[in-house]
Amino acid sequence: MSSALQQLDNRLALCARFVRRGARAADVGTDHAYLPVWLCRSGVCPSAIAADINPEPLSRGRKTVAEAGMENRVETRLSDGLSAIAEDEVDDIIIAGMGGELIAEIIGKCPYSKSPGKHFILQPMTRSEALIAFLCKNRFTVDAQDCCTAGGKCYTVLSVSYTGRAAKHDELYYYIGELKPRENETHLLFVRRHIERLRKRAVGDARFGALADRLEEYCDNGQ
Repeated sequence: MSSALQQLDNRLALCARFVRRGARAADVGTDHAYLPVWLCRSGVCPSAIAADINPEPLSRGRKTVAEAGMENRVETRLSDGLSAIAEDEVDDIIIAGMGGELIAEIIGKCPYSKSPGKHFILQPMTRSEALIAFLCKNRFTVDAQDCCTAGGKCYTVLSVSYTGRAAKHDELYYYIGELKPRENETHLLFVRRHIERLRKRAVGDARFGALADRLEEYCDNGQ
């Protein structure tokens, strides 16, 4: 069995940490299917669906499942987002490795995303602020959030569920979420990356510079 199957990298391991024990999982955009195989083999999940929109990565996932001898626990499925996954097949839904806006689109198109008991684990590669803004405006709640580093990059993972509660958040929340940059160095690193990007955008729009200033002040003073 390949070493990749034996241990997840930091990014996927952080996603795995938010999956509820005993939940049936779906990994949307699975590529190699490392995460669903690990979840089932480690006893976290009784079953999992490894889904991808493209046949080629799905074939890689199918190979991983076969190598692990997990064909009876992990199903590979061609699916555009969650369109080919039924509500009664899954409890915890992992959407990782894609842009925040695309993740928001997938959740928005899912007819059962607001059903009781559904839980999302989201790992946006870009535009996490757009994803959090979408979640807030659609009355989802970020239950928990954490960060990790892998391959010289910093990633964030969100644990999300629909509560129906309307919450008024300052724009800063879209960039910080449930992170604690004054207490956690990795959280601070992630927020600093936001600040760097905002500084670059400020060249064409001063509003982004003002937002970067506010994020800096929050990180320094907690206000």
